[in-house]
Amino acid sequence: MTTPPPPGRGRAGRATIADVAALAGVSTSTASLAFRGSDRVRLATRERILGAASELAYAGPHPVASSLRSGRSGIVGIVIAERVGLAFQNPVALATMDGLSESLESVGFGQLLLPGRAHSSPAQELLMTLPVDAVVFATRGEEFDLLLPTVRARGVPMVGIEGPHADDITLVEVDDEGGMTQMAQHVAALGHRDVGVVMRTTQLGEERPPRRPVPIGWDIESIANPTIRGRLEAVMSVFPQAVRVEAGGRDAGAGSAAAHMLLDAAPNTTALLAQNDILAAGAISAVRARGLRVPDDVTVTGFDGIDIPWLDAPITTVVQPLRDRGREAGRLVRELLRGERPASVVMPVALRIGATSASPADPR
Repeated sequence: MTTPPPPGRGRAGRATIADVAALAGVSTSTASLAFRGSDRVRLATRERILGAASELAYAGPHPVASSLRSGRSGIVGIVIAERVGLAFQNPVALATMDGLSESLESVGFGQLLLPGRAHSSPAQELLMTLPVDAVVFATRGEEFDLLLPTVRARGVPMVGIEGPHADDITLVEVDDEGGMTQMAQHVAALGHRDVGVVMRTTQLGEERPPRRPVPIGWDIESIANPTIRGRLEAVMSVFPQAVRVEAGGRDAGAGSAAAHMLLDAAPNTTALLAQNDILAAGAISAVRARGLRVPDDVTVTGFDGIDIPWLDAPITTVVQPLRDRGREAGRLVRELLRGERPASVVMPVALRIGATSASPADPR
């Protein structure tokens, strides 16, 4: 390799891509293609360019300058339901994010996590200024209407996982109502008539006690989250006399507290249909703590199909394609950024019979 030219064409004497190209004996455009990972540059040439860059301590094109030239930042903003720490405690969110990250990283996109929350969202201010090429709402059905004007003003493509529901958002949804209807029909076929629902919390933020038991259809139109509401409506179509209790949080402890409250109010209940597997695991603990057996005395079912290693019985549940829905969201982002107009997607679910459902011991 020839003696390197003295760097300094850029600011503060830093080496530039032109310096790298000169040292490697290629054009500046070829060096730029090599840094972008283009397959138009032969392997031997790329290695020579990267070797020159290493010799000159050149780390790569400046991200701001690159984004100004291309009109793209290479970053996708991902709005999550609450603060980042809580999101990464949720196995459903983790699996979905895993699939989404895999899809975006495969084409070189970085991801920026933005906490949505319910009301005064910090994401609202951040989305006004941060350089993002697209926004994905990975919010488990939370609508976050207050964020939409901010994102629309940016003019970037929007993809939603279970929401928000708007004409300018391309959605990845799962067949929540179909899956929950299958579950309710399975429970009915076993002979259950006295049924309770442990539903997801409708309030983001700190945990609280469960709400009081109410008939399943009570004020159901006021539930803004379409995932929660749709799963309730599916059960109500099979068990119109069911009772529901809204959990005060998202962990197994919240599911246990809600199940205890429901069973205190309706002790003849023979089946508890939880709206996710974590709540179901908590409900199983509550049933056992009362000296009852699952499923001999009380059937307990879930939704999602996640692995719960500490639970000694596989839950009867509805399996949804968590990683695949994340991958689908990434695919939609890529197609939208290519100027295409992909259709929204509804992904199928499947009923999986586990060891937590059986006919009631005393059929009524």
